[in-house]
Amino acid sequence: MSCEAKLRRTLGLSLAMVAFSVCLAHASATLLLEEPYGKLGFFTATGHAAVYLSGVCAQTPLKLRPCAPGELGAVISRYDGVGGYDWVAIPLIPYLYAVERTEDIPLFVDPKVVTFLRDQYRRKHLEAVAPDLKSGEAPGGNWYELVGSAYDRASYAFEIETSAEQDQAFIGVYNSSANESHFHTVSHNCADFAKDVINFYYPKALHRSVVADVGITTPKQMAKTMVKYSTRHPRLEFSRYVIPQVPGSEARSTPVHGVVESFFKSKKYIVPSAVVSPVFAGSVAAVYVGTVAGRFYPGRDALVYNADRGLEPPIGAEDRRSYELELNHLMAEDVSEPGRVEKNLGRTMNNAAPGFDRDGHPVLLVDMGDEAVTVGMVPGNIFASDSSKRFAQQILEARLREELRRGNAPKVSEPDVEHDWGLLQEALHASADEEVASRSIKPLPTSWPLRWIRAGNRP
Repeated sequence: MSCEAKLRRTLGLSLAMVAFSVCLAHASATLLLEEPYGKLGFFTATGHAAVYLSGVCAQTPLKLRPCAPGELGAVISRYDGVGGYDWVAIPLIPYLYAVERTEDIPLFVDPKVVTFLRDQYRRKHLEAVAPDLKSGEAPGGNWYELVGSAYDRASYAFEIETSAEQDQAFIGVYNSSANESHFHTVSHNCADFAKDVINFYYPKALHRSVVADVGITTPKQMAKTMVKYSTRHPRLEFSRYVIPQVPGSEARSTPVHGVVESFFKSKKYIVPSAVVSPVFAGSVAAVYVGTVAGRFYPGRDALVYNADRGLEPPIGAEDRRSYELELNHLMAEDVSEPGRVEKNLGRTMNNAAPGFDRDGHPVLLVDMGDEAVTVGMVPGNIFASDSSKRFAQQILEARLREELRRGNAPKVSEPDVEHDWGLLQEALHASADEEVASRSIKPLPTSWPLRWIRAGNRP
């Protein structure tokens, strides 16, 4: 990296950290615009909306209180089919990562790890809204949406300052109101709830679009109107940032759309419509082209959120490409097969059993015939004496490849890349020094029978 580029990065990082410190000094309300995932239809392309209140904490998932010094606040949102409640509040870090400590956030995940972490948190904190079945197993329904959001998708955050007085008023009203579900996709969805919360703090700040979304409240429209509101009120501190999706073998989330935009961009809807009724299809196209919603880019000028360091500028395109080329050279990667490393690691993890080490950090037990290899999942245990350095190398390489891959939302800041690059270098040296006969392979503890791993179950 050139001296000029380093200087630009240093100045940008300094300004970002100053801005983040200012935000921490005041209460704030943050609209979370979460990208869609899955392929269930064009309505799912509108994503999800939630509100993060930095000055409001969850005494329980159903009762709010003011935050004590040092607490990060809670995310509150409306869900469909979660215990019959209208809203649930979850502390920020569990909401994003399904763990209570930032040092327990995994470097790379697969569906089995995500399910395990969510269920462990549910059993400890969410029995009131998602109790065990009579068999002792996890319940069905949408409770999984309460925690681990960052494993499924990237989120765009739009933060505006609030006051302790506003927070106290909000707590009083929402604690005393009936918390009974009346979710409806068209009229009382998650975006309607987010609109009501933000409008409680700033009346009439957010509103739906009759044209772009045919009157349905959508997360993207809420973000768009919140940006407009901040522009009209420049004295209110406002910032925007991205919470990246955690690298993993799960499918990456997709860009968020409005209702008309979703219909127009979905070939399975717009093409048959054009055949049956060209006039109708033309009208949809005209509405899409004529509205700003289709050109609203949520990630514009956004910083990148890091759970430990706060907000940082995203890595530049030139630096990202330089790191990517250097990684290919370092690992002698065959670029003709993109995603090979992540897919291979995902298959390995699928045959492993997730658990915790003695310090409560996530680990995997990888089946190696009649024995198992311990694999650390977080920076604090990935180089533990009983953890496989070979698998540590694979995890860190897969994480870096996902972070450096081009995408719609910013995926990573330069300090993130530098940190993970250093871990990969350490893993390469450790793996080179690790003899095949002594790769931390050991018999399973008697409390973790091998049949559990082979059956795909957790201990």
